[in-house]
Amino acid sequence: MTTRDPNDSSSWRPATQLVHGGTTRSQFGETSETLYLTQGFVYDTAEFAERRFNGEEPGFVYSRYANPTVAMFEDRIKMLEGAEAARATASGMAAVNLALMAAVKAGDHVVAAKALFGSCRYIVETLLPRFGVESTLVDGTDIDQWKAAVRPNTKALFLESPTNPTLEVIDISAVADIAHSVGARLIVDNVFATPMFQSPLSLGADVVVYSATKHIDGQGRCLGGVVLSDEKWITEEVMPFVKHTGPHMSPFSAWVLLKGLETLPLRVAQQTANAAKIADYLAEQSAVSRLVYPGRADHPQADLIKRQMTGGSTMVAFEIDGGKEAAFRFLNALEIIRISNNLGDAKSLITHPATTTHQSIGEDARAELDISGGLLRMSIGLEDAQDLIDDIEKALKAV
Repeated sequence: MTTRDPNDSSSWRPATQLVHGGTTRSQFGETSETLYLTQGFVYDTAEFAERRFNGEEPGFVYSRYANPTVAMFEDRIKMLEGAEAARATASGMAAVNLALMAAVKAGDHVVAAKALFGSCRYIVETLLPRFGVESTLVDGTDIDQWKAAVRPNTKALFLESPTNPTLEVIDISAVADIAHSVGARLIVDNVFATPMFQSPLSLGADVVVYSATKHIDGQGRCLGGVVLSDEKWITEEVMPFVKHTGPHMSPFSAWVLLKGLETLPLRVAQQTANAAKIADYLAEQSAVSRLVYPGRADHPQADLIKRQMTGGSTMVAFEIDGGKEAAFRFLNALEIIRISNNLGDAKSLITHPATTTHQSIGEDARAELDISGGLLRMSIGLEDAQDLIDDIEKALKAV
């Protein structure tokens, strides 16, 4: 038996960290984390304020920079992720933008996987070039394309794994080696895997980003994001960006997300078990021409998944025969599973990527990524799996 110090939070296992990690209590000794709804802080003397602002005195100065409730969320998530430091943001896209903007300057180059959420592609393809940062998109599953794309001025590589919406899995360790060969940082969006099933930092990534809106909240209540990396980079590059541009998470959102972290392992485990049953059911249906689920042996990167992930996914992607018209008939016949572009929720949700999340990337880009008119992305929730299967069966009859 391994001996662990019960007072050393770094030795706790993940489920314990997610309940107790990073908690600081006021003089009242409250059980639940305190919600500090304040913009600013006061100082006993002008000299004390001066020391606080120049970093000689630790503490908070303004909630746009840092806040006690937000700090608890940052401490808890960095403990789970095994990161030295974290900065929480107002949304997942704020986290992606922050990570990329903090990593580059005019004259630099970014390489990213083509299979990205539409807003992520906008930042890489459209926003960064406006500020003098060139970008190259590659097939993320083709390591040779990553190797060919990097240049001496490449400063960041960016990927999602599994990808949105087709659930491709990218070899994080291999891409990390390529990034480090040119002195670049690898940024990984780990939303679909969740921190329960994949640890990008242990695989060689330098930066991990999350939309905390998804599984971390997981109950449709608030927006949030987080960037995790080493202490030096967060302090020297990320923190000034946060301080001067204002993407910081609100204290209320941080308090809600702290509650979400407490139940994250339970929710993700049950959602994944449900997703596996639904994927197996869909694989047998004649109206389904393509099924992609990271927990099945027929996934195109099944061997990589075994090495890189410790679980399947709460997400299922599948294609309905008959294109957009058939997909819409299926969607409109569902009763329990609701149409929404969100994911990772306690409620099962489904979306049509070609007309929602990936509408903005254009028809050619969608075709290149196999995002057809019949493709659907389903996020499995906490309902009874058989009720969900019954709902899907009824909707398939409408197709």
